[in-house]
Amino acid sequence: MAYGLLTGKRGIISGALNESSIAWKIALKAKEEGATFTLTNAPIAMRMGEIKKLAEQTEAEIIPADATSVEDLDNLFIKSQEVLGGKVDFVLHSIGMSPNIRKGRPYTDLNYEWLKQTIDISSVSFHKMLQSAYKLDAISEWGSVVALTYMAAQRTFPFYTDMADAKALLESIARSFGYRYGRHRKVRINTVSQSPTPTTAGSGIGGFDRFFEFADKTAPLGNATADQCADYCITLFSDLTRMVTMQNLFHDGGFSMTGISEEVMELINKEQV
Repeated sequence: MAYGLLTGKRGIISGALNESSIAWKIALKAKEEGATFTLTNAPIAMRMGEIKKLAEQTEAEIIPADATSVEDLDNLFIKSQEVLGGKVDFVLHSIGMSPNIRKGRPYTDLNYEWLKQTIDISSVSFHKMLQSAYKLDAISEWGSVVALTYMAAQRTFPFYTDMADAKALLESIARSFGYRYGRHRKVRINTVSQSPTPTTAGSGIGGFDRFFEFADKTAPLGNATADQCADYCITLFSDLTRMVTMQNLFHDGGFSMTGISEEVMELINKEQV
C-alpha cells in the first residue's frame, strides 16, 4: 500500500546491484511512493549487476559514478539536477566493500593498502558525496541523506573485521556533516543500522548464515527484511521525519537492545545436555 510520502520529491539512489540489494528495494519503494530519481553505481559494479533492469522498472536514468572520485560525484549531482529538473530532496548512500574480507585476510593480518580501499569506498565516499552536494548546493532545504551501516561500528563482531572500522567512520561523518549541513540548509543526515540481511555483500561474509539465525533468534521481533528496511528509509526521506538528524537508527527487530533471548538460552542448554 502506497501513501504518497515522496510525491514530487527527487532523489539519487546509489548501490543497487541486483534484486537482493537493499538499495534495489528502496528504489522500488521510492517509485511506489511517488518519487523520481537517478540511479548510480560504479562502472564495474554495473557490469556485474542488473541495474538496467531496475532503471526500466522505476523509469530512472542511470548515471555511472565511482564513489571515490570527487569529479564523478560532482558530475552525478550536476547531471541528476538536469535530469530531474531541480535540486534533489533525498540521497541514499549504500556503498561498501572490503578487499580484506573478500580475500580472507584476518583482522590481525590486514593488508593496509586494501584497508585504505575499504575506508575510501565504504566511508570516505560518504564524505565526498556530501561535500560535492554541499559545494554545488544540490540538495533542497529540509532534504534527507541516509547511509546504510551495521552495528559492528559499536559492538565487536569478529567476522566483520575492517568493515567495522569503516562503518564507525561512516557514522561519525553523518554526525559531523549532519551538524554543518543542518545549520547550512536544514539538510538532515542519518545512518540506518540494519539487521543482517542476505544481500550479495552480506552473504559474502564468513559465517553469515549462522549469525543470521542467531540474530533472528535474539531479536524479539526477528530480523528486519530488506523490504522493511526500504519502508523505514522512505520515512526518513519523507517530511514526516524533518527533525531527525545526526542519528544512527537501529532497524534490527530489537537485536541491538537484547542481551540474550530465551531461544538462544534454550539452544545453549541443548548443547550442554
